[in-house]
Amino acid sequence: MLSKSRFKYKVNMLILLYNQVFTSYNLWVHLQAMISIEPQELSTGKLHGYLLGAVSPRPICFASTIDKEGNVNLSPFSFFNVFSAKPPILVFSPARRGRDNTTKHTYENIMEVPEVVINIVSFDMVQQMSLSSTEYAKGVNEFKKAGFTELASEIVKPPRVAEAPVQLECKVNDVIKLGTEGGAGNLVICEVVKLHIKEEILSEDGSIDPFKIDTVSRLGGNWYSRAKEGLFEVPKPLTTLGIGVDMLPEDIRESKVLTGNDLGMLGNVENFPNMEEINTFINASEELKWLRDEGNVLEIHKKAQDFLCEGKIEEAWKVLLSRK
Repeated sequence: MLSKSRFKYKVNMLILLYNQVFTSYNLWVHLQAMISIEPQELSTGKLHGYLLGAVSPRPICFASTIDKEGNVNLSPFSFFNVFSAKPPILVFSPARRGRDNTTKHTYENIMEVPEVVINIVSFDMVQQMSLSSTEYAKGVNEFKKAGFTELASEIVKPPRVAEAPVQLECKVNDVIKLGTEGGAGNLVICEVVKLHIKEEILSEDGSIDPFKIDTVSRLGGNWYSRAKEGLFEVPKPLTTLGIGVDMLPEDIRESKVLTGNDLGMLGNVENFPNMEEINTFINASEELKWLRDEGNVLEIHKKAQDFLCEGKIEEAWKVLLSRK
């Protein structure tokens, strides 16, 4: 018959053995559920997708730059963050294009005029910001294409985005090239020389209220995150060139109903629907026929906005262009 101490020893050993087996099994299960890859095994695009999907959410640097001829460029980058307060240093990276190993206009401009304004993106700007990432030709002003307002900077040459809740004028201290192949980053080391902060985003103690600034950040694919609400999607701009906000009919651009986000979505189309498509769509609905016949601009714009809220851009255009 076992003594109490011998029995207790055997029970403890069994418990220890069980724990070791259970831990080993759990480790085995976790290892079976993972893939392990060396970067060189992946295409640049696949590796890029994994990195962006994993390292998220990322803040957005909405960079306005200018070339030596005075041409303005505006483009968003999510390889971005703040790295020092004294001196105030921000770093972003306009990487070489993976598909053809070319450099971006932002990078080229900074190499000519080493200054940049980093504009912070709020939710109210996100659709226009996305439109500005379209690959327009060099010399095309994305402020106009995306429907933003240029605001003169006080120290640097590039203009600020008037709609941005925070605008950071910066001088470029250095550019560190990380490689020469497609996908290689270029670290732009920026020192803030002047901050502009809208008073409406400040709390009572003078700090920036995260709910009022309502910033957005990037994840993988089409996904974004909104500071006060969470995830949402914004389809990437067309591989062909969207017409841009500057090409919208004036009554739509100056609408008292449609927001900047609405205009950004409307500007991201290559062509307008034709009259046959418009009439077929409108005539299929008594409500839409009534709106067209009444010709009330505000009501037509509200209906178009309803379609835009559902992501139905083509339907919104058909409503807007249906006026007699």
